[in-house]
Amino acid sequence: MKPDIHPKYYEARVHCGTCGTEFVVGSTRPELRVDVCSNCHPFYTGKQTIIDTAGQVERFQRRLERQVRAGG
Repeated sequence: MKPDIHPKYYEARVHCGTCGTEFVVGSTRPELRVDVCSNCHPFYTGKQTIIDTAGQVERFQRRLERQVRAGG
């Protein structure tokens, strides 16, 4: 390997903005901030959380129920 061409490698501390979990990984940055981590992501936890803005989820579910009842 050529000397002085590689970036510095850190044991980076990762901070999750959603659940507050912190863990250490290898990175070229000393600190990382993420919105979602494996501790709170629905794929890994098996739990789905729906963030409802202005009742959009309820409106969608009502439309879906009407379609199912109508047979379409």
